[in-house]
Amino acid sequence: MKKSTSCIITMMLMLLCHIGYAQSLQKGSLLGLHYGNVNLHPDVTMNQFKSFYMSAVVPDVEKNMPGVKVIVAKGLRGENENAFAVMYLFDSEATRNKYFNTEGALTDAGKAAMEKTQAVSEKLSKMGTVTTKYTDWLIQ
Repeated sequence: MKKSTSCIITMMLMLLCHIGYAQSLQKGSLLGLHYGNVNLHPDVTMNQFKSFYMSAVVPDVEKNMPGVKVIVAKGLRGENENAFAVMYLFDSEATRNKYFNTEGALTDAGKAAMEKTQAVSEKLSKMGTVTTKYTDWLIQ
């Protein structure tokens, strides 16, 4: 495992433990850890992008994908300093499978949910793009 991947997974799991204590993570929940880089458009700051993501994108996804909680994180130190990360907490593996297939692409239900977020997604695309890698983790 690459050092950067190991660092980001460790940081996310530590954050998850803190969040899990407060929100009672249940055995069988599924955590999708997505991390990567944000490519901002001119005249857009990272704070503007992050603020919009947290105030518009997160609630829109959660509203249109029942059983999914979205958490945003930022890398502070190490190889992933300033990396942008999003954690998707699914109430079960079945809920994840409802929205995403085994290749990670949207299912029909996932496409229908994302169509409802189109207006917010278009605004986000005017601010920048996000490229990520991910791993899904089943809570034991």
